[in-house]
Amino acid sequence: MAFNYHLATVASALLVLLLIEPTVGAPVQQQPLVLKYHNGELLKGKITVNLIWYGSFTPIQRSIIVDFIQSLSSPKAPLPSAASWWKTTEKYKGGSSALVVGKQLLHENLSLGKYLKGRHLLALASKFNDLNAINVIITAKDVAIEGFCTNRCGTHGSTRPLNGKPRTAYIWVGNSETQCPGQCAWPFHQPIYGPQTPPLVAPNGDVGIDGIIINLATLLAGTVTNPFNNGYFQGPPTAPLEAVSACTGLFGSGAYPGYPGRTLVDKTTGASYNAYGTNGRKYLLPAMWDPRTSACKTLV
Repeated sequence: MAFNYHLATVASALLVLLLIEPTVGAPVQQQPLVLKYHNGELLKGKITVNLIWYGSFTPIQRSIIVDFIQSLSSPKAPLPSAASWWKTTEKYKGGSSALVVGKQLLHENLSLGKYLKGRHLLALASKFNDLNAINVIITAKDVAIEGFCTNRCGTHGSTRPLNGKPRTAYIWVGNSETQCPGQCAWPFHQPIYGPQTPPLVAPNGDVGIDGIIINLATLLAGTVTNPFNNGYFQGPPTAPLEAVSACTGLFGSGAYPGYPGRTLVDKTTGASYNAYGTNGRKYLLPAMWDPRTSACKTLV
């Protein structure tokens, strides 16, 4: 069974919140924020992240995402860093989760077509069966996914056990640049609903890829802290709010619906960011729930 987590546009008062169907009727920050641990397996220790690129991506686009994943376990970047953001996951039971980029598979020929359903994602995720791994499927801007844009921007779930091998966690994230940037690449694009404040400038100069980074960060945190739907979450298991999805819409201090909060701004490009990464990269990362303070933690 796979369980889906996605970015949805709800209403002007709520703006953009990370939800799972059915729609939640109130902003997350107005609810008691306690993510209960349900005694299930968490992904800890060294974790291999395999990447499956479905469709056409430029080498620069792939390098931005690879650098991001590597940045999460790299102590070299100055603060505030992507690694310091990821370090919050250590506060969940079991210790640290060190991500290492593993195999990469290019699916540029679109062998399953340009419209994928859940079974197609599961088939792609099953390409690798490594132990203690997360298989990440990233679909190109011209690939449509069942439910993409209408109710989700990404998914995390798990493959079925195969030939006695344990299930493997997987993630799917779509490039929303041309399909629904107002839903899945906010705050780098004006939202479909709500206050039409000017969008932020994407730190890597690519609205679709920088939107992927936000959703991938959300799903990676949700995967290591709730890989099989019995880890940390709030609410019913059929509609869990997780480490980052419980804090969606918050990127800096002073955030409120329609305003992502204060960020750092690059003096040369005007781009907004809150985290430094490897190779001089900059990223905008969402708030994450801190189990020690029971509050959403931002980097700035």
